[in-house]
Amino acid sequence: MNDTHGTKSGPDDTTKTDVNTPEEFPGDEAHEEVASGTVADVETEATTLVFQVGGADAGTRLDAFLAARVEAFSRTRLKQSIADGDVLVAGATAKASYKLRAGDSVELETPAPLASNFTPEDIPLDIIYEDDSLVVLNKAAGLVVHPAAGVPSGTLANALAFHFQKLSAHAGALRPGIVHRLDRDTSGLMVVAKTETAHEHLADQFRAREVFKSYVALAHGCVKEESGRIEEPLARDPRNRTRMGVVRGGRPALSLYRVRRAYERFTLLDVQIKTGRTHQIRVHLAYLKHPVVGDKIYNGGRDTTISDVRVRAAIRALGRQFLHAAELGFRHPQTGETLRFDAPLPPQLSQMLEALE
Repeated sequence: MNDTHGTKSGPDDTTKTDVNTPEEFPGDEAHEEVASGTVADVETEATTLVFQVGGADAGTRLDAFLAARVEAFSRTRLKQSIADGDVLVAGATAKASYKLRAGDSVELETPAPLASNFTPEDIPLDIIYEDDSLVVLNKAAGLVVHPAAGVPSGTLANALAFHFQKLSAHAGALRPGIVHRLDRDTSGLMVVAKTETAHEHLADQFRAREVFKSYVALAHGCVKEESGRIEEPLARDPRNRTRMGVVRGGRPALSLYRVRRAYERFTLLDVQIKTGRTHQIRVHLAYLKHPVVGDKIYNGGRDTTISDVRVRAAIRALGRQFLHAAELGFRHPQTGETLRFDAPLPPQLSQMLEALE
């Protein structure tokens, strides 16, 4: 192990600000994304377990039915997952006490399967802030947060294990210090716990929706409203189980947006997520017909329809989705002080905006 943490941002790159209350968009309630179990499901891949209810299980409570089939989850964690909307019955959320019917389909969203081997790796990290309780870092696009099926190494978790001798094991040995996650191709701020106490306190804040998190997204098209809210339920797309979609009866999801700058055929947005569903921003913006630039899954090929050759080439060269976790605010788990961090757009995203000038 090594205590050298790679590159660190200087004061002109990423800033830390102490504030009393995180800034909210006008008229918004101050709450943030939900954590399931010990790791917040923030814009990340997950696995869905599907069970069919037979006649012998008709009348069984939902939580009891799952407890008998998912040994990796405690009864408490299963109830929390049900309460957080991570369990669907016949495509809709349900209470833990719901009595199942023969023929019901029960879906449980769980973290992606973990790789079996784990080795610390000397991968540079952009450390923004560090103390005895936690680390705040600026994750690069292309970096997977933790090992999973098909991604056994080269992850943020491998890098954390190399650079830090002490990290929380609350989320398991293969997710050292990991409290929440970001998509592989989403860059930006994350908080990592060094101690078990810090992990529990931070996870509680995510669960209580008290963490402030704001993203910058470049969307296709001209968003007409200066600000707005997208409150549409999300679940696995019944037509394509590898994607998420707006599905009636799905998990509650709320995103708030504000126009930062309007371009001729694009809009730069600030987006806060009030629930941390898988691919939430990407799906919600696509639902509004303003998908994220560079999103190969949800933008329906809009990147290739741009008539301006220079702009189309810039999008192709981007090689990622234009989505960046730019602001992060939370209470320090030990001191109670409210901390706020800001990370500027990475050069590749700034260059994309220059191509729109």
